[in-house]
Amino acid sequence: MSKFPELKLGLVGLDTSHVIVFSDEFNNPGAKHHIEGARVVAAFPGGSPDLPSSIDRVPGYTKDLREKYGVQIMDSIEAVVAASDAILHTSLDGRTHVAQFRRIAAAGPGKPVFVDKPFALSTAEAKEIFAIAQQHGCPIFTSSSLRFTGALTRVVTPETRPTVRGAQFHGPATFEKTNPGFYWYGIHPIEMLYTAMGPGCRSVRCVGLENHDSIVGVWDGGRIGTVQTNRTGNYAYLGLVHFEKTSAVINVQAETKGFFTCLAEVILEFFRTGVPPVSAAETIELIRFIEAANESRAHGGREVPL
Repeated sequence: MSKFPELKLGLVGLDTSHVIVFSDEFNNPGAKHHIEGARVVAAFPGGSPDLPSSIDRVPGYTKDLREKYGVQIMDSIEAVVAASDAILHTSLDGRTHVAQFRRIAAAGPGKPVFVDKPFALSTAEAKEIFAIAQQHGCPIFTSSSLRFTGALTRVVTPETRPTVRGAQFHGPATFEKTNPGFYWYGIHPIEMLYTAMGPGCRSVRCVGLENHDSIVGVWDGGRIGTVQTNRTGNYAYLGLVHFEKTSAVINVQAETKGFFTCLAEVILEFFRTGVPPVSAAETIELIRFIEAANESRAHGGREVPL
């Protein structure tokens, strides 16, 4: 029996498959990787009418949450917050995050919130969300699930991270015009890069073609981190992390424990402690990295300072 009381979780935004994954892991005792200590109890559907990949998913996910996982569907964000101890802000469309988070924070001062990707669509928006969180005393963090895959966290630990000399990561980067450039899907390999390199990037260049992109960041101390993306149907997440004398291969596909399970475990610990595993400063820099990569790509690969 857990020494912690079971937390009641609320979902804001039912337009991503993540809501099914989270609900299955927390609510389903028969799940492959069931996580004890929390239960999704309430949800607000949301959805963006001008984004088919958002609005078209809402009815099905809403039905599954209600019928399979016993989640109460609410008619407002405020009702979800009132019914919950902590919030999973899962809206697929990054354009909605500032306004929705403002309502979450105002309705539940002090309640912890995990914000799913894409966290924000500009550095200014990222700073605004953190400012709202501070105003209302809400612990907050955001992350791609790929940051917490065991393939990466076994190699890059709090002890080894300061010794990383460079890194390369690969992943898909489907584009969506409403959430431009690398905010939509390229954020995953970029998050992996920041997991390895940490903050301190000084400039970014991005060469982008129809189906491939190469993003190069220059960090403090002359370190280089790169991300290679594709839009060809290759969904492999792979990487190399370089140390002074050795390099380690990161192969997410070889893991038996899924990265969403790893993320859910980290989220639950955050909800219990209120201590974010990723700092606001690092998240803001990561969003600025994406912003700079988009700008560089649009201008033929020119160097963009962070």
